[in-house]
Amino acid sequence: MTIDFVEGNRIRLLETGSAYFPALLAAIDDARLEIYLETYIFADDGVGRAVAVALARAAQRGVAVRVLVDGFGARDFPAIYGEALAASGVETLIYRLELRRHRLRRQHRKLAVVDRRLAFVGGINVIDDMDTPHQIPPRFDYAVAIEGPLVAQVHHAARHLWQLVGWASLRRRMPSPLPTPTTTEPCGNTAAALALRDNLRHRRDIEEAYLEAITGAHREVVLASAYFLPGRRFRHALMDAARRGVRVIVLLQGKVEYVLLHYATQALYGSLIAAGVHIFEYRRSFLHAKVAVIDNIWATVGSSNIDPFSLMLAREANVIVRHAGFARELRESLDRAMARGGVEVLPADLKKRSLLVRIANWLAYTAVRLAVGFAGYGARKEFEG
Repeated sequence: MTIDFVEGNRIRLLETGSAYFPALLAAIDDARLEIYLETYIFADDGVGRAVAVALARAAQRGVAVRVLVDGFGARDFPAIYGEALAASGVETLIYRLELRRHRLRRQHRKLAVVDRRLAFVGGINVIDDMDTPHQIPPRFDYAVAIEGPLVAQVHHAARHLWQLVGWASLRRRMPSPLPTPTTTEPCGNTAAALALRDNLRHRRDIEEAYLEAITGAHREVVLASAYFLPGRRFRHALMDAARRGVRVIVLLQGKVEYVLLHYATQALYGSLIAAGVHIFEYRRSFLHAKVAVIDNIWATVGSSNIDPFSLMLAREANVIVRHAGFARELRESLDRAMARGGVEVLPADLKKRSLLVRIANWLAYTAVRLAVGFAGYGARKEFEG
């Protein structure tokens, strides 16, 4: 697969919600024509209420505001926000969770487009970073703010999904077209691409983009993923890179959030470390990042974890950036995270694990494989070996 990079963008890295939400709220307050916002979680907390109020203000001054949330991740959204947003003129849709075989789907994208001039893409839900039950705050995650020609692609993706969900919900009213502002013209020097994952033509686009970059790496691969359970091809790509002398660093969640995934991931540590992959666990707070930097020129920020649920089942959106300055900024941010809260898992640490923990690792991994097989697409075979 070939990624189509678009030149002439300005891409700004936003580290954690403390940088993202002020930028998002300012953009909503400046909106004059149209806002699309997609999120997996839309929480009932200070951040969620601030975003809802800003969206309502925009709608009341005549902006077309459309909010799409996931039916599972934001299952309380209609009861908490639905009536007030509807009264202000905000349009909302729910991406419904289907539990039938081949239908375990989620809307996991986190993006926003304002007036077709500014877009945000990343891994940050509409939720307060400090609201982390049973975890040390804040959540550690990233988003990007985009200006330039790539905004048109983000807008197209948001509008397209809104139409699909609207048809599925029997709301067959199409959004009316708006003029494209001149601010989508080149405004920077950054080449970037939008990689989507859906269940039709783009089922493997994000994974293939990662694999192409890892396979072509010459010096270094640095990857951070909140949930990490790669399939065979992805694991082998990382191990092959390490064996040919590329420094491969994987930063993972060190605190237990979902027990099954936590123990399943640890089942892979032995083979990865034996091949020369350096695994760090982030233990300072809750890691929610889904980013990578390769050879200090290729970088990605988005919503897709490296696990079967993101790579094979959920709708995801990542921005891929080809720019040395941006890659260096993200790499330095990850360096700081590892220095402050990362602990490398060494071969000696694996030997110290009890037999009970090792059994739990492989039982958890087997359980996840069975769940992936239930979801279909021949995915179980991909996650064997």
